[in-house]
Amino acid sequence: MSQRMQQGQPMIVMSEDSQRVKDRDAQDYNIRAARAVAEAVRSTLGPKGMDKMLVDSMGSVTITNDGVTILQEMDIDNPTAEMIIEVAETQEDEAGDGTTTAVAVTGELLKNAEDLLEQDIHPTAIIKGFHLAAEQAREEIDDIAEEIDTDDEDLLRKTAETSMTGKGAEVNKEHLSQLIVDAVRAVTVEDEDGENVVDLEFLNIETQTGRSAGESDLLEGGIVDKDPVHDNMPVEATDADILLLNDPIEVEETDIDTEVSVTDPDQLQQFLDREEKQLREKVDHIVDLGADVVFCQKGIDDLAQHYLAKEGILAVRRAKKSDLEFLSEVVGAAIVSDLESATAEDLGHGDVTRDDEDELFYVEGENAHGVTLLLRGSTDHVVDELERGIQDALDVVAQTVSDGRVLAGGGAIEVELASRLRDYADSVSGREQLAVEAFADSLELVPRVLAENAGLDSIDTLVDLRAAHDEDELRAGLNVFTGDVEDTFDAGVVEPAHAKEQAVSSAAEAANLVLKIDDIISAGDLSTDKGDDEEGGAPGGGMGGMGGMM
Repeated sequence: MSQRMQQGQPMIVMSEDSQRVKDRDAQDYNIRAARAVAEAVRSTLGPKGMDKMLVDSMGSVTITNDGVTILQEMDIDNPTAEMIIEVAETQEDEAGDGTTTAVAVTGELLKNAEDLLEQDIHPTAIIKGFHLAAEQAREEIDDIAEEIDTDDEDLLRKTAETSMTGKGAEVNKEHLSQLIVDAVRAVTVEDEDGENVVDLEFLNIETQTGRSAGESDLLEGGIVDKDPVHDNMPVEATDADILLLNDPIEVEETDIDTEVSVTDPDQLQQFLDREEKQLREKVDHIVDLGADVVFCQKGIDDLAQHYLAKEGILAVRRAKKSDLEFLSEVVGAAIVSDLESATAEDLGHGDVTRDDEDELFYVEGENAHGVTLLLRGSTDHVVDELERGIQDALDVVAQTVSDGRVLAGGGAIEVELASRLRDYADSVSGREQLAVEAFADSLELVPRVLAENAGLDSIDTLVDLRAAHDEDELRAGLNVFTGDVEDTFDAGVVEPAHAKEQAVSSAAEAANLVLKIDDIISAGDLSTDKGDDEEGGAPGGGMGGMGGMM
């Protein structure tokens, strides 16, 4: 009897609220989620890519075509989609640029994998094929990549311009690309092996609204966007001793709430005198140290401001922590967190000048390794997008200087890789061969989308590109401005090899991660669309926070 019951009654091990999606349904769900993310960013790819307006729950607006920014700002609560966003974040951290490419190729890989799954090819065969193709693609990129002289400023400017094209920085890209190359040069040193090491920590980016991007500038040293705390203070100091302080110049407050009961005016006067004496001692200590300039991260009491002004000391309060950390490198000062224990050795040395038009302090050290890129734009939205574009371009130039390998852009590398991978597929046995060919097809998404975004016919473009590469024109890519296939390297469309290698690896690994899942077990509802059927759940309806995107 008991045996018959066990056979007829399924064992329930999950809670009523949980949801389970299995086998092909799970793969469909995951692939659709990943493709939805890729679709969200692919229209931003290339010089003719469009922008996205992102409005968060607080109503603040971001206008950008930077792939990683779009994905981070979108309100996504789908677990698979979040895995794809990690691809963009990894690409950003490792290469600085190419986030849209990496995510778009991931989506295309999964789209092509879906076709293979429908042909009853097992996911493990597809995964192995994608892995083999990615390994081969990295080798081919290294073979195709051209070693450059990292002192070639013209070529470095071209890599910066390629990265900026299509972003907010494009209008003034000649001026800005020169600033970027100069900035990277300023923070590059040679190590013992003669290799270039670029330390972007010594490069600070400051933004300012109200002027055009063409008026952006590169300054040696640091910038502090603050006013002196007192009108009678000096606004400049040459060969100054500079104190960086992370301690308020205020009356020390007790740790617990205290009440002072005052019974006569003399007691009140004594109390005020003691506070005044405390502030006077703090200022006297600063004077004894020999400081000419004080940049304080915390507050400065009104009375202390008066005493500092009488001593002829320039003081700034509420300076940003990041500014203080950068200035410590520029002027060789220690950041003091306890004023009483400060010594003359904690002081730095440099020149402080005031730009009254911009209301900025410029701080230069004697052997300042640090430089500041001052970006200007007409509005906050313009300057924010400009900063994102410049940051990507800085990373690209830094990669190029340290790696020394570049590729022709405009889809040239993708078409050449696809051609070589199809040849390689012939040597791969079994069903993995089909996955390698699918990988090759996926890479050609890049020139297709570049053409689509430029209003060109993507099929005609791809046919022309393939024909050029069949005739061994390795650098043949799409010029989106003319619609012609040409040598994009000579046309100045240059990309770093490292970023492309990273994009191919990231896309393959993310696609494989998604394909390997055959069972989704959720503690709650997988879908934000509540009208789904009970068992199948999410694949039939929305996709956790992304229903509207489908």
